[in-house]
Amino acid sequence: MSDSIDLGLRVVDRQLLDSDERRCGKVDDLALEGGPGEELRVAAILSGPDVWPNRGGLLGRLAAWIGGGGRVRVPWNEVAKVDVQVRLKKRAPELGLGRGDDRLRPLIAKIPDADR
Repeated sequence: MSDSIDLGLRVVDRQLLDSDERRCGKVDDLALEGGPGEELRVAAILSGPDVWPNRGGLLGRLAAWIGGGGRVRVPWNEVAKVDVQVRLKKRAPELGLGRGDDRLRPLIAKIPDADR
């Protein structure tokens, strides 16, 4: 179980990059699996506003409401590499990711120096 906790500390809040090197969200939580007496293993990455209320209290619930809901579950076997970012094997649309980033990209582009 210690390995799962260490992995969680290394992965949660990391930027997700798809196979085209496109930013498509961030790791909001990990889904763990394992029965009684079994070691826990990471089954999936969870990303999206529906994960936020569990982690952020009132602020998380407010952000989820503004974000419009939705949670994406990316199977762990779709992860290509974990370094500064979490790199995925497929393109974002194939995994159901990137919709929030696509909505925010035009708004962020209007902020001075946002491209830095």
